[in-house]
Amino acid sequence: MNRRHFLHASTALAFSSSVRADDLPRYRVAIIGHTGRGNYGHGLDTMWAKLPERTTVVAVADADAKGLADAKSRLKLTNGYADYHEMLEKEQPHIVSIGPRHVDQHRDMVLASVKAGAKGIYMEKPFCRTLAEADEIVDACAASGTKLALAHRNRYWPVLKTISGLMTDGTLGEVLEFRARGKEDPRGGAEDMWVLGTHLYNLIAYFSGAPVSCTASVYHQGKLAIAADLNHTGKEGIAPLLGDEIHALFTMQSGIKAHFSSIKGKGTKDAGFGIQIIGTKGSIDMRMDANPFAHFLPGNPTTVVKGTRAWTPISTTGIGKPEPQPELTASVMDHRLAAADLFEAIEQNRAPLCSAEEGRTTMEMVNAVFTSHLQHGARVALPLASRENPLAGW
Repeated sequence: MNRRHFLHASTALAFSSSVRADDLPRYRVAIIGHTGRGNYGHGLDTMWAKLPERTTVVAVADADAKGLADAKSRLKLTNGYADYHEMLEKEQPHIVSIGPRHVDQHRDMVLASVKAGAKGIYMEKPFCRTLAEADEIVDACAASGTKLALAHRNRYWPVLKTISGLMTDGTLGEVLEFRARGKEDPRGGAEDMWVLGTHLYNLIAYFSGAPVSCTASVYHQGKLAIAADLNHTGKEGIAPLLGDEIHALFTMQSGIKAHFSSIKGKGTKDAGFGIQIIGTKGSIDMRMDANPFAHFLPGNPTTVVKGTRAWTPISTTGIGKPEPQPELTASVMDHRLAAADLFEAIEQNRAPLCSAEEGRTTMEMVNAVFTSHLQHGARVALPLASRENPLAGW
């Protein structure tokens, strides 16, 4: 069964009335947060209350005393720990929910969860700081059989299967390229790429295979970035950071080219951040966290036409067709589909849809941007030979 079939299976598990909840395994869930240091991500603490037939939250850990008290109250828990290592040892959870957005904590939290015998981990993005950490996480999960799913929640849209079909059935003609832009708010450039661009990198790799090369340039205040422009404190646990403007070109395994750009302050609230798949006969636009998630525009985008062309929503049943499962948006946004997929991954002993390996691919793409820039925009091959942060020690 390929990963597109997995997505279909996950949707069926989440919404089919033919499966009795009483017949399915229940999971003990422990939650790791860190108030003031990434908190609980985008609802990675409260998501489990929406799955009462499959999960029981047994404890929460938070190194901040007030944050821990608030979390216990919010989650209606009696068991709370200041040290997540102690919680993992005492509670022995089946699934660990790693909520902090600050990426510098992820490696240690994952390895502690694996050591404690967790069957599954659901973790906020970005994945981790370096490719060395990514390799360590992937290897540890593979050795233990732990299934790690990353909370790139847009990766769990069932409409992705529909879009894959439109890429191969001739609707788009020949696919020419992917064009992705970050949110381009005050975080524009490197921080935008890390925090939001990794969503886009993950989807591009889903549709076109892993990247095989990258050429990129990084700018700071309109000039090519130099070592003096490094931000050694960074944000969200990401350091060092470089650049408020990024332009990158990837060649993907499929041969399709993928462009990513982010310029500080150039985004608009209405546009958000997303990807366009551009073909000779039509284009698809995907806006992250939007409803509808995807739209289709017919025609070659470089051809001047008389009249107007309209973007038409894409549902799980096709272009311009009503969505038969109106609850899909909520189930993607509150992580229910991701959780359903993680349950299946554990029970079927297969990789989650957005696995540790896919998380590592996003880190290859992020690190390739800086590696190419340091080589004056040279084409660099992927996977990268160096597994350390290319900016460290620059």
